[in-house]
Amino acid sequence: MFEVGKIKLDKAILLAPMENVTDVSFRYICHELGADIVYTEFVNSEGLVRKNKKTHSKLKIIDEERPVGIQIYGGAIESMIGAAKIAEEENPEIIDINAGCWVKNVVGCGAGAGLLKDPEYMQKLVKGVVDAVSIPVTVKTRLGMDSDSIKIVEVAKRMEDVGVKAITVHCRTRVMGHKGDPDWSWIAKVKEAVSIPVVLNGNVLTAEDVKRAFDETNADGVMIARGAIGNPWVFKEIKDLLANGYISTSFDEELKIKTCLRHLQHGVVSKGEKRAVLEHRKFYTGYLKAFYNASQVRQALMQVYEYREVEDILLKYLEELISFKPAV
Repeated sequence: MFEVGKIKLDKAILLAPMENVTDVSFRYICHELGADIVYTEFVNSEGLVRKNKKTHSKLKIIDEERPVGIQIYGGAIESMIGAAKIAEEENPEIIDINAGCWVKNVVGCGAGAGLLKDPEYMQKLVKGVVDAVSIPVTVKTRLGMDSDSIKIVEVAKRMEDVGVKAITVHCRTRVMGHKGDPDWSWIAKVKEAVSIPVVLNGNVLTAEDVKRAFDETNADGVMIARGAIGNPWVFKEIKDLLANGYISTSFDEELKIKTCLRHLQHGVVSKGEKRAVLEHRKFYTGYLKAFYNASQVRQALMQVYEYREVEDILLKYLEELISFKPAV
């Protein structure tokens, strides 16, 4: 059972925080399609306390996407405390601490997975955040820095001891990044060591992966990252599979293209037309995957800067797909 604050879910399905992906428009779509909890992009604590406008804009949340967690990262205790207080003003359901980002420049600053180098310091930092805010604090982390320094059980105990309400474990080490097979067996070991909810993350790409994760590990929740990029209906498939034992909904060309357009519409509202259209380009590969002549359509979409132009291209393409009958 995933129980954090007022949130109480059996087999929680979570959208992972992803840089340059999980903005408010993408989170809204994923929530609409079945994600139980969504998370912001990870937000730099130094940028927040220094009042950087671009950094602060990542905190924007809307009621239609709730429950939502704001994830912050940093290596300095005072900055993390200050950032947590600023994030709390946006009234999220959860503040999540990133202790899992493997990127070199983040780790080099002692943030993200860099916190795993010193679990005692990590505990002090997290305690500072927990004590500074009144809403639940959770942590997302990895098994350890490398295969010779796996400390996840110790880390989980330390997190529980200072009041963390749940822990998400990306079942790879920092050195692995996104490569290699994650070791899901650590989830059971962590669950034996703590009483707070334990969420599995790492190489969860499909509804079948989610079901297998629950079946094999008895995790309290499963967090999906890359599997949702350009494929937000994966959450609907997950709910179908868990509830019925099969996926009952088919996602045809019309549904996918219209979801793509609604996603962009929300982006235009939240960040302005030109920026939204430019940033939406990274989603076309997923939305149009396996469609006839998709590469040429994507090339056309890369040349436009207005929503109306995107809509014209995609709706005309949809008409072609509906009328297209491949030779037998």
